[in-house]
Amino acid sequence: MLSDIEIAQKARIKDIREIAANAGIDENDLELYGNYKAKISLDIMEKIKNNKQGKYIDVTAITPTPLGEGKTVTTIGLSQAIAKLGKKVFTCLRQPSLGPVFGIKGGAAGGGYSQVIPMEDFNLHLTGDVHAVGIAHNLLAAFIDNSLLKNNPLDIEPLSVTWPRVVDVSDRALRNIIIGLGGKDNGIPRETGFDITVASEVMAILALTSDIFDLKKRLSSIIIGTTRSGKPVTAGDLKAAGAMTVLLKDAIKPNLLQTLEHTPVLVHAGPFANIAHGNSSIIADRIAIKLAEYVVTESGFGADCGFEKFANIKCRYSGLKPDCVVIVCSIRALKMHSGQFKVVPGKPLDKGLVEENLPAIRKGAENLAKHIENVNLFGIPAVVAINRFTTDTEKEIELVRDLALKAGASAAEISNVWAEGGNGGLKLGEKVIQACERKNEFRFLYSLEKSIKEKIETIAKKIYGAEKVSYSAIAEQKIKTYTRWGFDKLPICMAKTHLSLSHDPDLKGAPAGFTLPIEDVRLSAGAGFIYPLCGKMRTMPGLPSEPAGNHVDIDETGKIVGLF
Repeated sequence: MLSDIEIAQKARIKDIREIAANAGIDENDLELYGNYKAKISLDIMEKIKNNKQGKYIDVTAITPTPLGEGKTVTTIGLSQAIAKLGKKVFTCLRQPSLGPVFGIKGGAAGGGYSQVIPMEDFNLHLTGDVHAVGIAHNLLAAFIDNSLLKNNPLDIEPLSVTWPRVVDVSDRALRNIIIGLGGKDNGIPRETGFDITVASEVMAILALTSDIFDLKKRLSSIIIGTTRSGKPVTAGDLKAAGAMTVLLKDAIKPNLLQTLEHTPVLVHAGPFANIAHGNSSIIADRIAIKLAEYVVTESGFGADCGFEKFANIKCRYSGLKPDCVVIVCSIRALKMHSGQFKVVPGKPLDKGLVEENLPAIRKGAENLAKHIENVNLFGIPAVVAINRFTTDTEKEIELVRDLALKAGASAAEISNVWAEGGNGGLKLGEKVIQACERKNEFRFLYSLEKSIKEKIETIAKKIYGAEKVSYSAIAEQKIKTYTRWGFDKLPICMAKTHLSLSHDPDLKGAPAGFTLPIEDVRLSAGAGFIYPLCGKMRTMPGLPSEPAGNHVDIDETGKIVGLF
């Protein structure tokens, strides 16, 4: 079997102008970056505003193994299958961070015969959006320290500053640093650190904004710390928002690419799925849904993380309502959730994960059932996609299908899109199209009028299965502060591990009766959400003992190799 990058490089790629024309995009609305990728002018939104709106499909997953469940490959393959079924389709994806690309994960453009191409561009710099986000973020950081040095006219309390620097590589040595050393000309010494760029609030803002003016307003609202008297200080107070907006004037435009089967893909924004909401941009979805009969997008991690935020945060701000949710699962992950086996990146899979084991699947399927329940809480039909591996047996597949239907899924079908492209997802595509025609009773999980604690506890108990919630002293204090400042009506963006429905990555299956600890509560006023931290969260990943970047190179013919 060819590697993903070999498949992508052997594929025939069409001129992006042809992809755009077939999607209903006028060439005048394209800003070309070579022959195979382009940005789309936001002027198109006015031109297509009266078009009929297509169906809106989100792809999520069960609680994944550390190797992932195949959400992106399913998202792309499902889109290709829907196109083969004669429907006009668009795919909307996040842009990957260079941290995971060169770290533990490798390429993130899908896999096998369900990929976005050119996959090298998709995985690397693309059109520079992530770099623009990083520069805008770091400009604000520079403004803060310059203001502190230049007589501190805003009376900022240096110890209150929460705005770090960012860089888009995994570099654990930068998590905690001291700046301003070397004398008074070099700034005020203080502790700070680096986050990975995709964890920046600027990235979350880019994903949730509606236009350039909303972008400036949101950037102006970023809170970087407080005055000595305890009042919030914003990017607007520092007069940084205008310059930040200028740096993002091109990054706000979605990027147009194509799949291996030449269906159109909008790649835009890449907020962290642990700390932020983990979904691609509202702007891309709004454009796609007016150009296609079906839009397939993806939310980060499982239905307890990315999908919950997709529904409660992204859909609130976009005004779009999903018609169907696809839950991706793998049989090996269901076996893992039985508690009998572990999956460790870089090590061979336990034999028990690749041999037929129906009892382990029955036990582990408690996790699948909880994710189906979570989707149904929002009043949306759930279709389970069984991401097939060569070791899966027919008995195992039939058991998963039966368990999924009994748990409340509207359908459960095999997804073999990695090996067969769109042809491997035709039955899945048919079930998804059927589900989109069902009566939709989409609803939010909570009212924004609820208190911060009421919203947190609704998510903890209904989505995670917690019995109760505990709060640290700092969390209690910040909840009171944010309420006093008037931010208590914002939605909640929970920050927790993606490896369990709970806060503890070692608790597999569907844990119950646990107490969810809220260690801290932070505010992203510009993005428009409050994010409680459930346990310790890393906003700057580290590299593994053998980073994926070790294998990335240029071969003797000048081709990029080793991206996956």
